[in-house]
Amino acid sequence: MIALDTSSLVHYLAGSEGRDVAAVDTALVESQGCLPPVVLSELLSDPSLPKTVEKVLLQLPLLDLDPGHWERAGRLRARLLRRGHKANLADTLIAQCCLDHGVRLITRDDDFRHFVAAGLGLLP
Repeated sequence: MIALDTSSLVHYLAGSEGRDVAAVDTALVESQGCLPPVVLSELLSDPSLPKTVEKVLLQLPLLDLDPGHWERAGRLRARLLRRGHKANLADTLIAQCCLDHGVRLITRDDDFRHFVAAGLGLLP
């Protein structure tokens, strides 16, 4: 499984180009794409999201939150903030979900680079 981030999915759905968009396409074609819950919430928050896209998103596997997720996410965020890194809450929750499941994340968002030291694998 490979987790898909909001940033890359938005560009994929818009028909943009890029290595991340190609990686999203491959993950979806190979039935490897999955969503952290926060990503699904972010995407469904778009009031102009077409129902057809919503239907597809709801069919993608959703990563469960493991017991202790919230505590681990809080500690991860605190560790990054202590080091002076940007770590917004949504990104932290996405990163922690990926770490808990041992899955890599396809993203266009450079802010996730700070989570690599904690073990997050990034694609492309």
